[in-house]
Amino acid sequence: MENSLYVGLSSQVVLRNNMNIIANNVANMSTPGFRAQNLIFQEVVEDPQYMKEDISMVLDYGQYQNTDPGPVKTTGNDLDVALVGPGFMGIVTPDGVQYTRAGNFGMTSEGILVNARGMPVAGDGGGEITIPANATSIYIAQDGTISTDDGQVGKLMVVEFDSEQKLDPAGNGLYISDNPGTPAERTTVIQGKLEGSNVQPIVEMTRMIDVLREYQAVQNIMKSEHDRLRTMVQRLSRNSG
Repeated sequence: MENSLYVGLSSQVVLRNNMNIIANNVANMSTPGFRAQNLIFQEVVEDPQYMKEDISMVLDYGQYQNTDPGPVKTTGNDLDVALVGPGFMGIVTPDGVQYTRAGNFGMTSEGILVNARGMPVAGDGGGEITIPANATSIYIAQDGTISTDDGQVGKLMVVEFDSEQKLDPAGNGLYISDNPGTPAERTTVIQGKLEGSNVQPIVEMTRMIDVLREYQAVQNIMKSEHDRLRTMVQRLSRNSG
């Protein structure tokens, strides 16, 4: 007789997880290269013992990303790059190479090219890229080749994946994949520009309101069911007495 409460609880767990994802999208609507995430739902049908009917519950079993590109804006910064196409750039992390669309790069005092978190930007061979201290001009070609007045100093690792949905968010605008990807053939690197987040604030706020209303509706149903069960138990107790 508590099945309705279990169903309601499963719905609330999923709605809470969905709200967390939406809140994360809203928090990153100004993060360069960020891609909005969405929850994937699945119906789970249980067949409890001693029951004539199955119970249908809801389960969240993953998430997928919105692969639409974000708006590209001109920054004029020689170390900013935007990708036009499906590619991702490599970043050297303590856990190995991870991938990003955020091209707001900088340099350390040693001349190492790094992302906004201070992690080295990966070269096409997987190592770091060092720009000479005496370089007065930096040029980044459309294939990712980095040159100074003295010639080429490195090349950005730009790779593409068969399915972008197989990239798992790792936080800080980074993604991980068991597949190292292949050298980009359909992606162009543009210097002095930056891709913004593809989060649509109005859409996300509307989703947030809808999820909140659904959560409250389920809460009201569960409260009504709880009150019904309590009343039934009280009446049975009086009758048995």
